[in-house]
Amino acid sequence: MSDFVAVGNIADFPQGAGRFALVSGRHVAIFRLDDGFFAIDNLCLHQAGPLCDGPVEGHVVTCPWHGWSYDIRSGILVQDGGVGVSRHNTRVVGDVVQVQLTD
Repeated sequence: MSDFVAVGNIADFPQGAGRFALVSGRHVAIFRLDDGFFAIDNLCLHQAGPLCDGPVEGHVVTCPWHGWSYDIRSGILVQDGGVGVSRHNTRVVGDVVQVQLTD
């Protein structure tokens, strides 16, 4: 695993929505939900749509391009639990949000 990388301050992340971050060259979608921060790969498996721009309902984000949905906590594709995008670790130190790539 890589080291944790700062991706912004808490205030930079809108509640209940996603935001894009480039973490060590990787496109990551970071979500601020009621129960914390979550990070998954930003590129939808279908045609690489930007997951960070998709609508969020509960713990599910839906790709704005073609409607594929992912569990934000795990990265698992809702329509096919056998596949998904990578999930990454998050933490908050002071008021700084950090992400650690998991693969």
